[in-house]
Amino acid sequence: MMFRHSVISYRMYRSAICFALGMVLAGSPHDLLAAPEKAVPTSQFLNSIGVVSTFPDRGQPLDKTIEMIRYCGFRWVRAGIEGLSDEGPTTIRTFLDLHRETGVLLSWGLVSGGADLNRLVKTGRILAEAGALLALEGNNEPNTWGVTYQGEKGGGSSPSWMAVARLQRDLYQAVKSDAGLAKYPVWSVSEPGAERDNVGLQFLEIPPGAATLMPEGTKYADYANVHNYIYHPHSPHPTDNKTWNAADPTPASRVNGLFANFGVTWRRGFRGYNPRQLDTLPRVTTETGVRIERPITEDMHAVHLVNIYLAQFKRGYAYTAVYLLRDRTDEDGNQAFGFYRSDYSPRKAAIYLHNLTTILSDKSALAKSGQLDFAIMERPRTVHDLLLQHSDGSFQLVVWGERLSGEDRVTIRFGARHAAAKIYDPTTGIDPVRTVTDFNSIDIALSDHPVVIAIAPDGR
Repeated sequence: MMFRHSVISYRMYRSAICFALGMVLAGSPHDLLAAPEKAVPTSQFLNSIGVVSTFPDRGQPLDKTIEMIRYCGFRWVRAGIEGLSDEGPTTIRTFLDLHRETGVLLSWGLVSGGADLNRLVKTGRILAEAGALLALEGNNEPNTWGVTYQGEKGGGSSPSWMAVARLQRDLYQAVKSDAGLAKYPVWSVSEPGAERDNVGLQFLEIPPGAATLMPEGTKYADYANVHNYIYHPHSPHPTDNKTWNAADPTPASRVNGLFANFGVTWRRGFRGYNPRQLDTLPRVTTETGVRIERPITEDMHAVHLVNIYLAQFKRGYAYTAVYLLRDRTDEDGNQAFGFYRSDYSPRKAAIYLHNLTTILSDKSALAKSGQLDFAIMERPRTVHDLLLQHSDGSFQLVVWGERLSGEDRVTIRFGARHAAAKIYDPTTGIDPVRTVTDFNSIDIALSDHPVVIAIAPDGR
């Protein structure tokens, strides 16, 4: 009887404690769902949005370029010394005027086959003095565009990449030893995974024991630079999570992304960083995009391009440039990659991106970002989120779907009640499609594009 009484007493005690704890939590103004998530300043995400463009030397007038960049809200443009001349039509003044009229920064590179370091540094210094420089970049796809440096050929059809490696090493040293440029990051060559011999370009700095042809300690770059186009021979068809998977830093990615260039090189299998190191490796994308051709429609092209910026940023890419601002007219055929057609008319991609950057618009810096407690209940694998915070204190929760067809209806629960939120759909315009008040959950339908939930800054 004594033992039975003890068990009964313990059960009564435990029930009382659980009841009391339940009453406390029920009356609590903040019901934690998980560890609250820290927001990223909205301006930081917006600053990541870049584009590849042609310039006057390729038949695209500066005034039209300015107009297109302003409309879409791009914050940076990939550029460089290729096509640059003192006489024009593309001069250093072209890029200074582009910066002055739009505020965009410029990644400044050797571009395709370039090897003139003196010119890169000299012109880069001019851009830096004007506040127009974002970064310095190594060669564009030296597997396609070989280089000749100090009399030695490398990349392209050459059997060795040693000339490419020495050029990139010297670029890094030239930038870091220049008083006006040293603070700017250096981005690697693109497509180092195509190395034919192991010169170590799959590293930012060659570590001890890497057994590369260039010596350990050789410094090439501050950021890994990839061209992870979302359609690839190993991933040729439209599928769910197309942009999300292309931004994956692990071997699971089927495109020519971070792992294939800086993990295990795609041509010869030279080993670089392990998956844990790749997860935190500083990285950018200077080309990615989608061509409109069967079965990819203009609608798919548009949502792909908007989703690319979100997926890339969420998965660790500091900057992403999409190819292309406007369809090329200086090459054979209409390439159909552009936000704009060759006649400067905007595709849906331009309109959707304009709407997204307008909804999120924020040019001020956030001193310190806050936290928001929320959870997407029973999250489908095609639903992703990015928590931003505007400089006025409001949270902007961007939630997007990457379903090839159909939709997911999800509930977003918040750990506290909030006074008001406006919900935007960038595929329909810049005005709210819905307003909710005094809420601690929101039900929403997601298909193949983002919605923005802007939560009032008072946090109630």
